[in-house]
Amino acid sequence: MIVYSASRAEFSEDVHSNQIEQKILDAFASRLGYSTSRSEIESWKYSMLYMNSVLESGGIPDDAGVAIEYQVPLTSKRVDFILSGADADQQDTAVIVELKQWTEVDATQKDAIVKTFIGRGLREVTHPSYQAWTYAALIRDFNVEVQQGQITLHPCAYLHNCLDSAEVKSPFYSEHMAQAPLFVRSDVQHLRDFLKRHVKYGDKSKILYRIEHGKLKPSKNLADHLVSLLQGNREFEMIDDQKVVYETALELAQRAKRGSKEVLLVEGGPGTGKSVVAINLLVELTRRQYLAHYVTRNAAPRAVYESKLTGTFSKTHITNLFRGSGAYVDTASDALDCLVVDEAHRLNEKSGIFQNLGENQVKEIIRAARLTIFFLDQDQRVTLKDIGDREEIRHWATQAGANLTELKLESQFRCNGSDGYLSWVNHALQIEQTANQTLSGIDYDFQVFDSPNEVRRRIVELNRNSNKARMVAGYCWDWKGKKQPEIEDVVIPEHDFYMRWNLDKDGSLWIVSSDSVSEIGCIHTCQGLELDYVGVVIGEDLVVRNGRVVTDAGKRSSQDRSIHGYKKMLRNDPDTARKLADRIIKNTYRTLMTRGQKGCYLFCVDKETKEYFRSFIGDYSNLRVSGGRWSRVAEP
Repeated sequence: MIVYSASRAEFSEDVHSNQIEQKILDAFASRLGYSTSRSEIESWKYSMLYMNSVLESGGIPDDAGVAIEYQVPLTSKRVDFILSGADADQQDTAVIVELKQWTEVDATQKDAIVKTFIGRGLREVTHPSYQAWTYAALIRDFNVEVQQGQITLHPCAYLHNCLDSAEVKSPFYSEHMAQAPLFVRSDVQHLRDFLKRHVKYGDKSKILYRIEHGKLKPSKNLADHLVSLLQGNREFEMIDDQKVVYETALELAQRAKRGSKEVLLVEGGPGTGKSVVAINLLVELTRRQYLAHYVTRNAAPRAVYESKLTGTFSKTHITNLFRGSGAYVDTASDALDCLVVDEAHRLNEKSGIFQNLGENQVKEIIRAARLTIFFLDQDQRVTLKDIGDREEIRHWATQAGANLTELKLESQFRCNGSDGYLSWVNHALQIEQTANQTLSGIDYDFQVFDSPNEVRRRIVELNRNSNKARMVAGYCWDWKGKKQPEIEDVVIPEHDFYMRWNLDKDGSLWIVSSDSVSEIGCIHTCQGLELDYVGVVIGEDLVVRNGRVVTDAGKRSSQDRSIHGYKKMLRNDPDTARKLADRIIKNTYRTLMTRGQKGCYLFCVDKETKEYFRSFIGDYSNLRVSGGRWSRVAEP
């Protein structure tokens, strides 16, 4: 959808008559059904003055096309400015221009991320070149008219208020600027040349109309690229009941294509391969030219699985297929063929940074697609705001008139394939009574250490082989060094142990970043992901007293958003607050203790808690420690 469209000459007239921002606003309200902020209206006014100056003095034909605020397919994102026409070879072209009013920009160590002053503060945002490039990629990947109508897209970015380009044009961002050139205030002649090179003649073939009304489906190039990424990637191979779920989902997709509304609920514990099936479904559905997204609330699984699929940490246009759970607040009913929702237990009621948008994420996701596939672990709720459970999904599926299919993933691929270890974790944390009350006979390397330094040494040693060993901890220490690597966050002075939380530079890719073994992660950077070995530090939020597991949310860091609202709930309904917090804390450590496929090494800040966990190893009177490893001495 395009908010404002006109010829280049009509656009110039609207600018010269000081009507441009009002005309855009009127069209905005008419097309979208709501108004917008004063700051956005002001941005239209000033940015369009700059663009008109470039177009008039650049010799752009009067009958070239101008579109403002084009909504990118399948998203709520909008392209600021499109110029359409034909190049010297009479090839239909459209130039996508990402406009920014920023005056200063700082580089970061994160791919495609810069810092600038927005909303009264310095914030991390997407690099304008990457933004323009991915908008163009989305249109190419999904707009049939662009795919088949021989319309060439040329993205770029224009920062018309920016005088110092050193940071935003840092060589660190060269890959993205090669895809979409970036122009600052002093580059105005270069921008004119760029536009004139691609739009020498007017828009004779209604390019903007064709783009706006083009049918949506994944391009064959996108599908072939995804398939090639998946082929030979052993991390995504499926077996046993994973294949059953996969084939059932594809059958339901065919039904949904014929007009029915379908919901598939797939339950599975840690390591049952939920994400493996989810990624395979994303690729195959796209190959079959279904409109599909992979969805999680937590950014870490999206970033990590995208990097594993593409084999690179750099952002690519594949990012467009990986979405946050709050992306469907305003999505029209059945706009997509399929949404594959991983980690569904992490869904929230409200969306947005301030949790003030939408009504219910489960409802909105089901509404947005003909088929919705939820992958759920009922026992991994780890924040007070998590609402995704089987009853919530069943409720909204019924409300939507959808056919509900329920399946389970049972085969265990984590913890050495040991259901016994997972069962023991539930028993030890007193989540539920199970038959596995000791670790006897369980083929899994579980050890309890007297010092966190011993855990760290062991994890560093094991990480050398495959970069799949990490330290994690309960969120009981403030993240003081978020942006300052010299500050140590997790401090246990009696053991002379100092370690920093995962650095901000790695973001959601901490768990796979090659040098992050020196940092310690938390539930928010590892849930939904797996390692070979995990070292877990249990903080003071979970202790054992006289054989009873006792939790205390008050011992969590005040920065931990997972218990946000706990104090208010404690005042209003203390019993419910304590029960919810107890389950969240236990689920947190259950999740942390089951991240390792081959082993878990535990240290407890509290001594009685440490001895409690050690007791499950069995009679440890004949245990000895050597090189940081507990082993049983043979009986005489």
